[in-house]
Amino acid sequence: MATRRRFLGGSLAAGVAGAAQVARGQVAKDGPATNAKIQASREAALAVLKPSQRDLEHGLELHREALVVESYGFSPRALLDGVAIRKKIEEGAGAQELTDLQTEMLLQRVADDAGQREEYLTAWRASGVTCVLQNAGEESSAPLKLIKRLAYFTYLTDMMRGQVSRAAIPDDIEAAKKAGQFCLYMTGNGVPLAQQWDSAAEELEYVRIFFQLGIRMMHLTYNRRNVLGDGCAEPANGGLSDLGRAAVTEMNRVGVIVDVAHSGWRTSLEAAKASSKPMVASHSGAVAVHRHIRSKPDEVIRAIADTGGYVGVYSVTPFLGKGGDLAAMLDHIEYLVKKFGADHVAIGTDLAYIPMGQNEEYRKMGARPRSRTPYESLWPEGALDNRSHASLAWTNWPMFTVGMVQRGISDADIRKVLGGNVMRVCRAVWAGRGA
Repeated sequence: MATRRRFLGGSLAAGVAGAAQVARGQVAKDGPATNAKIQASREAALAVLKPSQRDLEHGLELHREALVVESYGFSPRALLDGVAIRKKIEEGAGAQELTDLQTEMLLQRVADDAGQREEYLTAWRASGVTCVLQNAGEESSAPLKLIKRLAYFTYLTDMMRGQVSRAAIPDDIEAAKKAGQFCLYMTGNGVPLAQQWDSAAEELEYVRIFFQLGIRMMHLTYNRRNVLGDGCAEPANGGLSDLGRAAVTEMNRVGVIVDVAHSGWRTSLEAAKASSKPMVASHSGAVAVHRHIRSKPDEVIRAIADTGGYVGVYSVTPFLGKGGDLAAMLDHIEYLVKKFGADHVAIGTDLAYIPMGQNEEYRKMGARPRSRTPYESLWPEGALDNRSHASLAWTNWPMFTVGMVQRGISDADIRKVLGGNVMRVCRAVWAGRGA
């Protein structure tokens, strides 16, 4: 218990900041070590894992030293301004205007609010994560819609230089680790298409343009069917289209990682067979552990592994099965490591740290006008719900490592899962551009 008290009482910031030995309970010098929300999440993880003192200390030390790169996720959120949103509602703002305002606040308000920045950086330090492959695009193929969210993160990293940067190349990620800073490697939730339907080459020209703007990974599909292929929520499971194959070829050529996390099983399999570069399911799981539309069957995982890619395991409770907690997440990681090898496993939580006080801001905002469910969010009944488990909190990354130590995964393999595999794929796709 003494180790746990030291850990929870003052060591949470040490990870990436490199200012302390986590297991010895030293506190980072450049900001608060923790807060009540982070401590409660750690307590929840400890209750699930019940680690020995040896496993706890070894896992925390290993996590502190490792280069931790999330295969898909979100940097910590900012607080909404509920009063400002309420005012817009009363002025008669439309659904899209309100969505844009709320998203902008959540994603970039910390850039201009010094008070929020402290909690934002505390969460980063607690996680021990150096880089997030950041969702910087919406679930769309419309270039103007995609560029909107990318702009939020461009602004955020421009305003937070010296703390959080935009990694343009894989070397920037390692540089951030050495400097005790954080970075984002930008990803998009859709392949941008011209939507003029003149030729395949012209239709795909925005892949190169968005690569030039900093996007390094793209979803082929998102849940539903698009012109490239079927998403994971389509019962027909129709596979990759001819334009989808052309898109994979163009992404390989330009230097964009092909991501099939939200694609259907046949689309994922055919994309893997079409790709000449390592490709990924950046945040998914194993159907063999828990059958869900967002997970992948062994045949698909093997095809992804054969490209040199990986499956990033998510932390989303309804997708994991069993108790939907950290133990369930570790079941997916352990299965993938044993079945396909540690070279083909990563972690992409698909979660974000939500700041304290967010619920109060939602109360101030009040009820938003009702709107229709977006097309891409039409999940099959029972596939998605609002359950979550505190043990899976984004700031609990050090506990993910402790859990892998408990499962008997070697230190070398844990380093691969924590970031080595993401770095390898990023480097391979970057180096192979133009080939």
